[in-house]
Amino acid sequence: MAEISIPEAFLQAVRHHQAGHLPEAEAVYRVILARDPGHCGALHYLGVIAHHVGRNEVALRLIQQAAALAPKDAVIHSNLGEVYRHLARFEEAVACFRQALLLNPDFASAHNNLGIALYDLGRPDEAIACYRQALALRPDFGEAHNNIGLVHLERGQPDDALPWFERSLALSPGFPEAHFNLGRSLKDRGQLDEAMVSFQRALALRPDRADYHSNLILNLHYRSAHEPSAIASELRRWNERHARPLARFIQPHANDRSPDRRLRIGYVSHDFRRHSLAFFLLPLIEAHDRGRWQVTAYATNAKPDDVTARFRACTDSWCSLVGLSDEAAAQRIRDDRIDVLIDLSGHTGGNRLPIFACRPAPVQVSYLGYPGSTGLDTMDYRLTDPWADPPGTTVEFHSEQLVRLPDTAWCFTPLSGSPPVGALPFLRLGHITFGCFNNSAKISDDMLQLWARILQRVPNSRLLLKNFALGSPPLPERLNAFMAAQGIPADRLELLPIQPSPLDHLRCYDRIDFALDTFPYHGTTTTCEALWMGVPVLTLAGDRHASRVGVSLLTNVGLPEFVTTNSNAYVDAAVATAGDVPHLAAQRASLRERMQRSPLMDAPRFARAIESAYRTMWHRWCGQEVPAAVPTR
Repeated sequence: MAEISIPEAFLQAVRHHQAGHLPEAEAVYRVILARDPGHCGALHYLGVIAHHVGRNEVALRLIQQAAALAPKDAVIHSNLGEVYRHLARFEEAVACFRQALLLNPDFASAHNNLGIALYDLGRPDEAIACYRQALALRPDFGEAHNNIGLVHLERGQPDDALPWFERSLALSPGFPEAHFNLGRSLKDRGQLDEAMVSFQRALALRPDRADYHSNLILNLHYRSAHEPSAIASELRRWNERHARPLARFIQPHANDRSPDRRLRIGYVSHDFRRHSLAFFLLPLIEAHDRGRWQVTAYATNAKPDDVTARFRACTDSWCSLVGLSDEAAAQRIRDDRIDVLIDLSGHTGGNRLPIFACRPAPVQVSYLGYPGSTGLDTMDYRLTDPWADPPGTTVEFHSEQLVRLPDTAWCFTPLSGSPPVGALPFLRLGHITFGCFNNSAKISDDMLQLWARILQRVPNSRLLLKNFALGSPPLPERLNAFMAAQGIPADRLELLPIQPSPLDHLRCYDRIDFALDTFPYHGTTTTCEALWMGVPVLTLAGDRHASRVGVSLLTNVGLPEFVTTNSNAYVDAAVATAGDVPHLAAQRASLRERMQRSPLMDAPRFARAIESAYRTMWHRWCGQEVPAAVPTR
């Protein structure tokens, strides 16, 4: 290096950087800084590399130094804004992007990045204006098209999002994020086969993206054609590709092995907010025995809300992992000396499963947010119950050891409020109204055919569907056309979009007599809300956890007669129930009280059951002489 000048060395480093040879580029940047600590370019690009590999605190320090040396460089300010954004410091990110645009108003990427930061702040209309400004400057800017589509997708408008992703891919066929988001739109429209193709294309372009792979796995759970063994095979591939390479970060655990001391438990989730998970997690955390358990919440979502405040109030410690790399987050958890670490996301959106691959805690548990195995070698246990995973049925499809809680794996609380249970709609309308409020990805063509058979056999009956994807015309048009082909005219269908408030959502149950669960992916929150509002639910049991959730919920509330085991029995049970109006009226009048007296709403009992499970897991670990870093199964 001493034989060439600093400008020549910098050019060499940039070439490495542009070629994607980041370790080589980083090494040369560091040599340059050793010779010239104030070299603005080396500071800037070394910071960009740190950001690229997830070391955002390091990136912030380096790019801040570069910005101080070059205050009129718009690119540096824009990159500084990107680092702030990934650290969830959105206001500071916005300030940096605005500064970049003051310096260069025609900087299309800065307009685009400003839009992303504004969207992160909950200002979607301003975000779209920024994306449109970026497109005015660069009409072929595929990322800006993708980002407009993403706003529509997050608003629950997959039909409006779709053309933006398609335009993005027309401009940039190799843009993996657009393939991924196109797949999400197709999934939300119920087009699962087409979604799978898009997820596979995204993953082929970026095989290192664990989140892309997770979404593909989640999509498999919606598809009745996929056997549990096929899902298990894909989980093994995920583990091999994304988890095992992180084994180098596993360290021995120095936790105090006293078996009966107060334990430190940590919950990791993207959904400490108004989300379906909160209906079941909040009552558990609020009921934990603080004398025996110290509870830490590790949040991976930077957008808090009113329910986030409730979570913070009932935990002993709160830690945001936003902006931390997987290894840095694992080290933070290790430094907190967590004894039992619980993942609440599985392969759902926003998960941080790679943290668990680093094994920051001696005991690691999967629970609640995802209907199956994680596939990780380093996930020791999965919490379930005897109804969702009957002994001897699903063990072979799990990398974890199944721990069955004695009654139920769920404890429900109605976060959305408690409007009174209304009278049976049949008494007012004179016809039976079936209903399903599950998301559109769960409503397959096979499910629609079963519902059509039910409507054909129950004269004058109606079907009311409600979910976020029904807010724009294409999906309702497709559903009406499908049902018309089954002989069901449009006037027997009512299709509702998401309601403006949680209470309005619950009041929609006053419009249905009997709820129909989906298959193979059952409802969870929707089933509990229906029962809470006095509406019994009919379910079809299958051979995997996702298609046995309804079995557990209905059994625990005392309604096993609404569990069926084949499609003909499902149709027959719906028809028979519709024909017994007095029984439906009696169920409606008694269900809320029955639910309140059931294990499904007994938070202290539920918390003691889970705490007993955690304690047993801990005792087992304490009995190990040398804990295995990566257990073999």
